[in-house]
Amino acid sequence: MTASGAPAKVSLCHCNACKKRTGSSFGVAVFYDSDRVVTAGPSAVYERRGESGEQIAFHFCPSCGTTVYWLPEFRPGSIAIALGAFDDQEGLVPTQSVYEHRRDQWIAIDLGKG
Repeated sequence: MTASGAPAKVSLCHCNACKKRTGSSFGVAVFYDSDRVVTAGPSAVYERRGESGEQIAFHFCPSCGTTVYWLPEFRPGSIAIALGAFDDQEGLVPTQSVYEHRRDQWIAIDLGKG
């Protein structure tokens, strides 16, 4: 996968589904316009409804199960790439945090300060 230029935004998500998907306290999505991303190689897809009620199609590696990217219905024309999928994460600092009411209370967030 190749993404060109700076992302539209980097978002932390504290919803229960992201916690379960990542096995952590939140997920991190790096959003790009779809036309700035080229995907390559096989992927398997898992679709579910988010807490927003809209569909999300998660693409993951069929060999190891790692979620690589997803296509959220609520953001047409965008692709969300898992932060961990980037070889170089320099400058990919979260600028948004969503589902804060589900955030684990021990997590302190300093958005956009990298």
